[in-house]
Amino acid sequence: MSDQLPIDGACTAGFGAVRDAFEKNFTDADDVGAAVAVWVDGDLVVNLWGGYADADRQRPWQQDTLASIFSGTKGLTATCVHLLADRGEIDLHAPVAQYWPEFAQNGKQDITVASVLGHRSGVIGPRTRLHWRDTTDWDRVCADLAAAAPWWTPGTAQGYHMVTFGFILGEVVRRVTGRTIGQYLRTEIAEPMGIDVHIGLPVAEHHRCAEMVNKPHIRDVLANGQAPGYPTSLDEHPMAGMSVAMGFVPDDELGSNELTRWRRSEFPATNGHVSALGLATFYNGLAQEKLLGRDHLESVRVSQGGFDADVVLGARVADHGWGLGYMLNQRGVAGPNLRSFGHGGSGGSYGFVDLEHGIGYAYVMNYFDATKCNADPRSTALSDAVYRALGVL
Repeated sequence: MSDQLPIDGACTAGFGAVRDAFEKNFTDADDVGAAVAVWVDGDLVVNLWGGYADADRQRPWQQDTLASIFSGTKGLTATCVHLLADRGEIDLHAPVAQYWPEFAQNGKQDITVASVLGHRSGVIGPRTRLHWRDTTDWDRVCADLAAAAPWWTPGTAQGYHMVTFGFILGEVVRRVTGRTIGQYLRTEIAEPMGIDVHIGLPVAEHHRCAEMVNKPHIRDVLANGQAPGYPTSLDEHPMAGMSVAMGFVPDDELGSNELTRWRRSEFPATNGHVSALGLATFYNGLAQEKLLGRDHLESVRVSQGGFDADVVLGARVADHGWGLGYMLNQRGVAGPNLRSFGHGGSGGSYGFVDLEHGIGYAYVMNYFDATKCNADPRSTALSDAVYRALGVL
């Protein structure tokens, strides 16, 4: 335990600079509670946690504290889909409607699973905004998405599927396996590998969750950008795409009862809960080819849109680019290996795999920086220290 900060855990020989960077995130970068874990070539070389899991700084962060990783959940969901594809149970280049026939309505008959993974299908939201409570009704959301027309001609533009990513892919998984994607993640990956990652968190585990600090309400994010109530066209306003993509995200800050409902529901694009060690071990499973074969791993990191502008996120997407369900590192904003891939979450969390250097990495926290995602300086300071320890940076 540090004399200055409640920091615990360990680094193996040669990785002490990661601890230094971790401590600096608390003293210089506003971290309240956080954890970082790193595997290299199958060895756990960093496992640190510190600070507090609550805003009042009364509950110390523990090794098994669970953090909301928001869009980092997409990396978990994508891997479930790829596991099915690697096993021959799903064809990524087949239409979604092959597995979910109702999805073919309104010009969506040729949209492929891969185009959803690559954020190019155009199905970024329903055509009529749902009340947020309706979004916890899986069948209701899927029916609305099945009936909706795409917001642009499929395949012709890039646009972040902020929430629909999880519902569309989750329904494909449910149609193929008979299990929800949260159940599939648990039974096929989390339990066999003994890792602490969840989509749809049992109420009995909610006491382990960190309280998010400084997180804005969804409605405030849209209001600050002066987004329209719900546009009929993405040309109506610069924030129109964001409004559609975010418009039916449940607000997880309405009170303790609604927070409980949000945590236990399955939103496979936005509400994963993980420990840092759990998420790093998940990405180590990719690094060690325990989840997917090498040929399939190579295919998932092929860029799907280069540096195309994103009609939802705007220029921010140019920082990374998209593979099949994962953020890429095409501009080197998350370390020196341009071929690493993973997924960041709003606020600052990040997990990635570096196949060339055998790295499975995760950083999670509860101080929310709304301006950052995969290139949060807190995370890059830690991952850069890892690469320096390996003599790569």
